[in-house]
Amino acid sequence: MIKKVKFLKEFVLSLEKIKDEKLLAIIAMRIHRIRNGNFGDSKSCGDGVSEIRIHYGSGYRLYYAIREQDIVILLCSGDKSEQQNKLKMAKQLAKEI
Repeated sequence: MIKKVKFLKEFVLSLEKIKDEKLLAIIAMRIHRIRNGNFGDSKSCGDGVSEIRIHYGSGYRLYYAIREQDIVILLCSGDKSEQQNKLKMAKQLAKEI
Protein backbone atom coordinates (compact mmCIF):
# COMPACT_ATOMS: atom_id res chain seq x y z
CA MET A 1 0.00 0.00 0.00
CA ILE A 2 1.30 3.42 -0.97
CA LYS A 3 1.14 5.99 1.82
CA LYS A 4 0.87 9.05 -0.41
CA VAL A 5 0.70 10.03 -4.09
CA LYS A 6 1.88 13.56 -4.86
CA PHE A 7 1.32 15.45 -8.09
CA LEU A 8 3.84 17.97 -9.36
CA LYS A 9 2.54 21.07 -11.11
CA GLU A 10 3.96 19.80 -14.41
CA PHE A 11 1.92 16.61 -14.10
CA VAL A 12 -1.31 18.49 -13.42
CA LEU A 13 -0.67 20.88 -16.32
CA SER A 14 -0.11 17.97 -18.71
CA LEU A 15 -3.43 16.41 -17.65
CA GLU A 16 -5.28 19.68 -18.14
CA LYS A 17 -4.31 19.59 -21.83
CA ILE A 18 -5.99 16.23 -22.42
CA LYS A 19 -9.36 16.50 -24.17
CA ASP A 20 -10.02 12.75 -24.50
CA GLU A 21 -12.40 11.77 -21.68
CA LYS A 22 -11.62 8.06 -22.02
CA LEU A 23 -7.89 8.69 -21.63
CA LEU A 24 -8.54 10.80 -18.54
CA ALA A 25 -10.63 7.96 -17.08
CA ILE A 26 -7.85 5.46 -17.81
CA ILE A 27 -5.29 7.72 -16.12
CA ALA A 28 -7.56 8.16 -13.08
CA MET A 29 -7.89 4.37 -12.81
CA ARG A 30 -4.12 3.92 -13.06
CA ILE A 31 -3.59 6.46 -10.26
CA HIS A 32 -6.12 4.57 -8.15
CA ARG A 33 -4.18 1.35 -8.77
CA ILE A 34 -0.90 3.07 -7.86
CA ARG A 35 -2.41 4.00 -4.49
CA ASN A 36 -3.01 0.27 -3.96
CA GLY A 37 0.59 -0.55 -4.90
CA ASN A 38 -0.23 -1.87 -8.39
CA PHE A 39 1.85 0.00 -10.98
CA GLY A 40 0.84 -2.22 -13.88
CA ASP A 41 2.86 -1.89 -17.08
CA SER A 42 5.81 0.15 -15.86
CA LYS A 43 9.56 0.17 -16.18
CA SER A 44 12.58 2.01 -14.87
CA CYS A 45 13.97 4.75 -17.10
CA GLY A 46 17.08 5.43 -15.00
CA ASP A 47 18.06 8.27 -12.69
CA GLY A 48 15.30 7.38 -10.22
CA VAL A 49 12.49 7.82 -12.77
CA SER A 50 10.06 5.17 -13.97
CA GLU A 51 7.28 5.28 -16.51
CA ILE A 52 3.82 3.78 -16.55
CA ARG A 53 2.80 2.84 -20.06
CA ILE A 54 -0.80 3.29 -21.12
CA HIS A 55 -1.67 1.47 -24.31
CA TYR A 56 -4.44 3.68 -25.59
CA GLY A 57 -4.50 5.78 -28.74
CA SER A 58 -0.96 6.65 -29.77
CA GLY A 59 0.32 5.57 -26.33
CA TYR A 60 0.61 7.63 -23.17
CA ARG A 61 3.21 7.72 -20.38
CA LEU A 62 3.08 8.75 -16.72
CA TYR A 63 6.51 9.49 -15.26
CA TYR A 64 7.06 9.03 -11.54
CA ALA A 65 9.62 8.75 -8.77
CA ILE A 66 9.37 6.88 -5.49
CA ARG A 67 10.61 8.42 -2.28
CA GLU A 68 10.89 6.77 1.12
CA GLN A 69 9.52 3.52 -0.40
CA ASP A 70 5.90 4.51 0.04
CA ILE A 71 5.53 7.99 -1.45
CA VAL A 72 4.95 8.20 -5.21
CA ILE A 73 5.51 11.52 -6.93
CA LEU A 74 3.93 11.88 -10.36
CA LEU A 75 6.34 14.13 -12.25
CA CYS A 76 4.88 14.70 -15.71
CA SER A 77 3.12 12.88 -18.53
CA GLY A 78 2.81 12.89 -22.28
CA ASP A 79 1.98 10.88 -25.35
CA LYS A 80 4.41 8.74 -27.30
CA SER A 81 5.43 11.63 -29.60
CA GLU A 82 6.66 13.61 -26.56
CA GLN A 83 8.42 10.70 -24.89
CA GLN A 84 12.04 11.86 -25.20
CA ASN A 85 11.32 15.43 -24.09
CA LYS A 86 9.06 14.36 -21.22
CA LEU A 87 11.55 11.75 -20.01
CA LYS A 88 14.29 14.37 -19.94
CA MET A 89 11.95 16.70 -18.02
CA ALA A 90 11.00 13.92 -15.57
CA LYS A 91 14.65 13.15 -14.82
CA GLN A 92 15.36 16.82 -14.15
CA LEU A 93 12.30 17.15 -11.91
CA ALA A 94 13.30 14.02 -10.00
CA LYS A 95 16.68 15.59 -9.24
CA GLU A 96 14.97 18.68 -7.83
CA ILE A 97 12.65 16.87 -5.41
